[in-house]
Amino acid sequence: MNIISWNGTEPENPLVPGDATERDSVKIVNVLFTGLVEYDPQTAEPRNAVAKSIESADSQVYRITLNPGWTFHDGTPVTAANFVDAWNYTAYGPNKLQGAEYLSHIQGYKAAQSGSADTLSGLKVIDDSIFEVTLSAPFSAFVTQLGYAAFFPLPVSFFADRPGFEAHPVGNGPFAFSSHTPGRSIVLHRYSAYAGARKPRVDGVEFRFYRLLEDAYADVVANKLDYLDFVPADALDGGLYKEELAGRYVSKPYMGVQSLSFPLYDPRFGDPRLRQAISMAIDRQFVIDTAFDGDKMLPDGLVPPIVPGYGGDASGDLCTYQPAKAKELFDATGFEGPIELTSNDDSANQVWIDAACSTITAALGVEARYVPVPTFGEFRRQINEQKVTAIFRSGWVADYPSIENFLNPIFRTGAAVNGSGYSSPEVDALLARADAAPTEQEGWALYQEAEKQIIQDMPAIPLWYQRVESGWSTRTKNVVVSPLLQLDLFDVTIED
Repeated sequence: MNIISWNGTEPENPLVPGDATERDSVKIVNVLFTGLVEYDPQTAEPRNAVAKSIESADSQVYRITLNPGWTFHDGTPVTAANFVDAWNYTAYGPNKLQGAEYLSHIQGYKAAQSGSADTLSGLKVIDDSIFEVTLSAPFSAFVTQLGYAAFFPLPVSFFADRPGFEAHPVGNGPFAFSSHTPGRSIVLHRYSAYAGARKPRVDGVEFRFYRLLEDAYADVVANKLDYLDFVPADALDGGLYKEELAGRYVSKPYMGVQSLSFPLYDPRFGDPRLRQAISMAIDRQFVIDTAFDGDKMLPDGLVPPIVPGYGGDASGDLCTYQPAKAKELFDATGFEGPIELTSNDDSANQVWIDAACSTITAALGVEARYVPVPTFGEFRRQINEQKVTAIFRSGWVADYPSIENFLNPIFRTGAAVNGSGYSSPEVDALLARADAAPTEQEGWALYQEAEKQIIQDMPAIPLWYQRVESGWSTRTKNVVVSPLLQLDLFDVTIED
């Protein structure tokens, strides 16, 4: 069988779409499931998938009609109720699914999240192929959002036996679950009855878990691994990967930003001047040159230029290297060091964090040092439980192509992945106004205004806009990496 191997880490949670918010879980869930909408692998433009049509006259009430012929991997049909039941389950607060916040625009969300209602009042099944969604206010980016994992359907079997589903997930996507060896791999096989317009050309995919990114890279070089998301820092040094993976790598921008976030529940980080000072104490170009052979882009805000809605120059000089100004601000805060930066140690982060620490130490005259957490899962648990006591890595890859996705899920009060605990009534109000704009394009100026305010508050420090440097084995052909950092598993082939 032609099974492509793809690097990753053990998912943080079982593969329930509404509980998949970190990248390695989402990339597996995206293969197991197909949503109402999918994203073009070349442009990330949204287009209908399970949905035959999504109609709205006012960006508040949406009538969704499904295409016929879609089935789950257990053979049961995909119906309107499968979407409505899944969304209700995800939004219901006592279920504690991490993706619930993505459904917050739907009418009745607050009641469902509080547990006072077990369904969303804004969802109505018309028949097996049609359902209606009423939002609490107009939200022009809603259709773009519908390709994200939190909006995937769930089969009836999930509700009958969630532990059984978690042990053997059942989706409606191009590949069906085959096996899971904890700490080692998850294997999926092509679903022969897949109803999508495009069909995979490989027989399956093995998501192979590595403790160190360097080990995954060595396996790609040796043709023991077929596809690698990211080339590690030591292979970027001097462009080494271009020699070792000649003819089998790509370097291109994607919709991602690398950042550092502050645990704002820790009063030591409460002064925004401190946060601004640390941002201006980082010589980003030095870090990029040292750790990535110069192959990243300097940021001017939180939103990369290739994202629809990007406005430009949101940060002024707050994301530039200004050591004298940084020290003046820092000294005024009375912060007592050391300054600690933390990340998971099972991905290649130490080189760039050490480089950042060296520039912070030089600029501020206070020791900055790296304090690693062994695994990604432990790192995410500490963030989710607000137990992080250091400034923490907080990179973001777009869930869907919109400026809104770089703001609402991260910086709105109580948002799904607001790991810093940031809260600003002014920003919340701007985001709400942007959400309710008559069209997606009309909301962009308000999102841009909110972005500028967030940058002034500096709950997170943008470090650079991302470029992907991916590599693959000599037997892997027709590689397309989307702007959302997904390998297109429909076009890729394996040639032994």
